[in-house]
Amino acid sequence: MLLRVLGPLEVEVDTGGPVELGGPRQRAVLALLLAARGEVVSVGQMIEDLWRGDAPPRAIASLQAYVSHLRRLLEPARERRAPARVLVTAPPGYALRLPADA
Repeated sequence: MLLRVLGPLEVEVDTGGPVELGGPRQRAVLALLLAARGEVVSVGQMIEDLWRGDAPPRAIASLQAYVSHLRRLLEPARERRAPARVLVTAPPGYALRLPADA
């Protein structure tokens, strides 16, 4: 896995070229987790940062959808329902567990 954070945010996985990371908020979820450098980012903090204090009623559901989409992009070979190894759920939120060579 190759992550580029200087300049445009890009991720390459074993499939070859850069993957399409989705819209601005989904990209922001990835950026928040990358900035945390492996530490857990709480759901509350992510919602606060993503919507700047003006979260919609379904903010948690939207965040869960962004995480789900990112998991599919970051681990395309992961079997459905298999535990995620890269973007993990860790109370009270989420964390990126990147390989040492990423």
